[in-house]
Amino acid sequence: MAHAVRFKETGGPDVLRWEEVVVGDPGPGEVRIRHEAVGLNFADTYFRTGLYPAPLPAGMGVEGAGVIEAVGDGVTDFTEGDRVTYTGSPLGAYSTERVMPADSLIKLPDEIDFETASAMTMRGLTSSYLLRRIYPLKAGDTILLTAAAGGVGLIVCQWAKLLGLTVIGTVSTEEKAELARAHGCDHVIHYRSESVPERVRELTDGAGVPVVFDSVGESTFAGSLASLRRRGLLVCFGTASGPVPPINAMQLAVNGSLFVTRPALADYIADPAERAELAGELFGHVAAGRISIEVGQRYALQDAAQAHRDLESGKTTGSSVFVL
Repeated sequence: MAHAVRFKETGGPDVLRWEEVVVGDPGPGEVRIRHEAVGLNFADTYFRTGLYPAPLPAGMGVEGAGVIEAVGDGVTDFTEGDRVTYTGSPLGAYSTERVMPADSLIKLPDEIDFETASAMTMRGLTSSYLLRRIYPLKAGDTILLTAAAGGVGLIVCQWAKLLGLTVIGTVSTEEKAELARAHGCDHVIHYRSESVPERVRELTDGAGVPVVFDSVGESTFAGSLASLRRRGLLVCFGTASGPVPPINAMQLAVNGSLFVTRPALADYIADPAERAELAGELFGHVAAGRISIEVGQRYALQDAAQAHRDLESGKTTGSSVFVL
């Protein structure tokens, strides 16, 4: 019997329930997937708490990897037995198997195992669009990256080095600092004991950085703005500490004609050709060993509530996955 993690109301991790579910045959344009591994992402907690609205009751999770077991009418790009990965809607990745639209899938190269795929598809594609689409970064540029030892952070650190960038990363512990350095972070700032803007200015001869990639949100927003050089860009791509506060346009002007953007991965992979290009570059780096994927935590799907507690408490490093 198939099982899935579902929730009927928003709230804390305890609203998550492990249930038996009926998975039917795929309809037109759909496939049925048997999951081998499922990704745990901070976005999952946003759906659970209601920050991202979802019709209830609902499944949980937006990232998984597995094998296609059945193909519906009209599906031409995939066949039974194909290895695939995916990220994005509809919700329901926390499951042993599911039916979903075929156009959400990405074929998985043989060189990449399912666990790695579930740990990197969302984080890797996020890293891909951040570094390849948001700003015209060039070799020699310096960037500031919050949560440098997180799943996205470790990928961005490695990819940035391939592009010739200097990375300043923020971390909360020395353990995380060592992990970030091992993955290419050039300078580490312990944000609990150091002023991030002051250290950034010291490291950039007073100029600040052209781009800040901030996945933390509310608690880091002011410091990230203060770390930018004139006409710099703050990229708010996550809200781990809470939503970004309201933006005062005049504040941007008086602090150096700054820019702020709040991008979403969905808008960078909506076009199939662009998604294929971003995924192709990512998979190529991983398959060749130029970027390694750090799986810091592994859980059973039945332990989804505990996984969410660990993630929200800041205990995790790298990527977290559910193994089936």
